[in-house]
Parts: sequence; structure tokens; C-alpha cells
Amino acid sequence: MRTDSSPGSLPAREHLPAAGAGTPVLDVVIPVYNEEKDLRPCVLRLHEHLTRTFPYAFRITVADNASTDATPYVASRLAADLDRVRSVRLEQKGRGRALRTVWSASDAPVLAYMDVDLSTDLNALLPLVAPLISGHSDLAIGSRLARSSRVVRGAKREFISRTYNLILRGSLQARFSDAQCGFKAIRRDVARVLLPLVEDTGWFFDTEMLVLAERAGCRIHEVPVDWVDDPDSTVHIVKTATDDLRGVWRVGKALATGSLPLDRLARPFGDDPRDRDLTDVPQGLARQLVGFCVVGVLSTLFYLLLYSGFRLFAGSQLANAFALLVSAVANTAANRRLTFGVRGRGGAVRHQAQGLVVFGIGLALTSGSLAALSAATTDPDHSTELAVLIAANLAATVLRFLLFRAWVFPDEPPAQDVPHATGVPHATDVPHPTDVPLITDMPSARHPDPYRDWSDATVRLQPVRSADTDPRDAR
Repeated sequence: MRTDSSPGSLPAREHLPAAGAGTPVLDVVIPVYNEEKDLRPCVLRLHEHLTRTFPYAFRITVADNASTDATPYVASRLAADLDRVRSVRLEQKGRGRALRTVWSASDAPVLAYMDVDLSTDLNALLPLVAPLISGHSDLAIGSRLARSSRVVRGAKREFISRTYNLILRGSLQARFSDAQCGFKAIRRDVARVLLPLVEDTGWFFDTEMLVLAERAGCRIHEVPVDWVDDPDSTVHIVKTATDDLRGVWRVGKALATGSLPLDRLARPFGDDPRDRDLTDVPQGLARQLVGFCVVGVLSTLFYLLLYSGFRLFAGSQLANAFALLVSAVANTAANRRLTFGVRGRGGAVRHQAQGLVVFGIGLALTSGSLAALSAATTDPDHSTELAVLIAANLAATVLRFLLFRAWVFPDEPPAQDVPHATGVPHATDVPHPTDVPLITDMPSARHPDPYRDWSDATVRLQPVRSADTDPRDAR
């Protein structure tokens, strides 16, 4: 997918190097609000599972967002009693705010979160983060809607979940299957670019992050999970659904108007073979042909409807010119976005001007066909006119695709880094959120980033403890 602006300058996906002493590979965040009853058994169970099964250094962070019960005290006691457990207190509510605050300050290269009820079976945790550690994927989500998932929950929640995901697919063109499962992970380098663009601070945070990640070209890995509904969940379904629909409208509007700067983030993560400069392989030809054919069929139907309408009060030549002009503008806009993957408003006027030149060629072909038909018979019927126009449009369509591909939307080599003087910021220059409190006790606030320069893309992670030692000795 090409864009008019230069892509981001983030490094390619790499297999994460072995962590330094005291630095975790994984930071699991548990956002909580008034969970004094469930917090301790949740953290104990998660800590025991990670200590027993996870082969790399880890950290558990309890993110308390403005609890009014004994949750802060329970979190502090857990941090004091267990190594590799810490607690963070925020004075404002919002699961999204808690995740963004902790993730933005964490020094771990892989960031995850899960709900405090532990509805998702913990055996899915290692499959969730493994693709991020290996460099294969940028984000990973647990999916309750995958075919191999095993889910126990009521019909009401099942209906709401599936309906919500259908709305996302229909309105935001989302391709991931489960937006709201509280079991997700993201690479830190990806999070630092995406999080400043996520506005929501509540339950819609997950959906907004996933939609932006997908539009930015990130690879999202889905893991089937075993999930048991928590009957004591404190989530207010009606309010959450209302807020989610508002978020869908806001994000959809931003994507439609191009107000989100996703063009500079498109496909900065990893080595995409479609970006390679291959001389013998036409890049994206098959996909472009399919897209162009679909757009062409729809444009032809639109053109025929316009021609039939204009023909009621105008001659054949004038009706053809008007119908072809309107359909040509729509065709160029659709091919620009859907066939050749150009986003944003940059160059849109130039593309439409070039499209009008192509329109002129199509007009000459169709007008010539009508003139030839008029010369052959003095009073052709409407069906004959339509048949001639369809044949002429087929010839014009082939020529239009060749001109679009070679002239209007030509393949270009990957853009180089753009100097700051051009006014186009680098993806790594996206500022951190300024509306969240700083966490001064996080390691990243005291020590330099040990993962800033990952030079070896083949380094393999080594376990932090050997098979000969007791797992608890590694603490």
C-alpha cells in the first residue's frame, strides 16, 4: 500500500535480544477499579503461572485507576510481598488511560494486559506474546470468536459481542475478529507510535488502537482462547455499548475525512516484501487488477444509470458526455483509494486532472462509437446504443487501467527519510501523551533505554533460568 507521504522510520521487526539484568521482556498490566476482592487471587495465580511456565523475565503491574475501596492497599501489599510485581496509582478513572500510562512508561519490549477476573485461560499467554518476541507480529489479541475457541457465556453477551464486531466490520472495515476480549499484547516500539493517536481513555481504547494499527499496516496475530464469563462482572453493558458506538462514529469520521496522520505510519513496521524493489515482478498487479475490475463494474453500472437518466432530456452525445464525466470523477476517486492504495488528500487534485485526461480518451472512444452507430442507422433503438457503449467502454477500460498504472498512479521506489525541514514529521517524532501523569518509579525514568538499538535481527532469547535451578531461585 503506497501513500503520498513518506512512511515512518521505525526499525524492522526483530527477534528481541535477551533482556539485560533486571529488565523484563514482558510487562503484564492488570487495570483495576474497585477490585479488592478479586485482585489478590488474580495476581497470585498469574505470578505462579508465569514463574512456572514463562521462560523469560517478566513483570506484573497493577494499574489502579481511582479505586475508592481497599484496592490500592491490596495492590501495595502484593507489590511488597511478591518480587516482579509493582503497583501504580492513577487519580482518574478509565481502563484505556491506565493502559496508556503504564505502557508509555514501561521499559519492557513486549507489553500486555488482561482483565482482573482472568476469564481467559492463562495457557494462551505464551502463544499470545511469542509472535511479538519473534518479530513476526506487531500486536496480538485473544479471540473468543475464533472457530477453535472454547467459550462459556450467556446468550446476551454472545449476541452483544458478535453484533459489535459486525458493526466494526461494516463501518470501519475491521478484519480482526474480537475487539473487546481483555487479553492483548503489543510491541513497545509499535505502542509508542500508536498510543498518542488513541483518544479514548475507557473501554473503546482497545477497538480504537486495533483499528488504527490495522490501518497503519501492522500485523495483528489472533489467538483462540478458552474463556469463561464472569457472572460478577462490574461492566455496565448499556453504557459501554453506547460509548463504543460513539467511538465508532468518531473514528469512522476521522478516517473518512483523513484527519488522522496514518499516511505517515503506513507499513513502517517490518520488512514487507511488497516494498522491495523487484525488477522482474510487477508489484501488486494481481490485486490491482481485481480492484480495478470491481471498481470498473460498479462504475459502468453507475454510468449506464446516469446515461439513461440524462437521455430523457438530452441527446445521446450530450447524455454520454455528462454521464461519463460524473462517473469518471467517481471512478478515479475509487481507484485511487481502493485499487492503488493512495490515502490522504495529497495529490488528489492532480490525480483527478490526470483522470480527466483519461476520461477524454474514453469520451473519444464512446463518442466515436455512437457516431459510427448513427452513420450506420438513422434511428437506432436504446438497447443497441447501450450494447455499443458497453463494447466501447470495455476497450476504454483496458486503456484506462494501463494509463492509471503507468501514469496516474505509477509504482515508485520506497521513499527515503524526509528531512525535518520539509515539514513532514518522522513516525518516531510523534510526541508522547501529555494528558497522563508521569510514573517516576518506572525503570525507564531512571535508566537509558536498553533496547534503543537492536542491531542483531537473529539473536535468540535465552531463558533467564536454567533447568537445573528451582524456578523461585530466579527471583
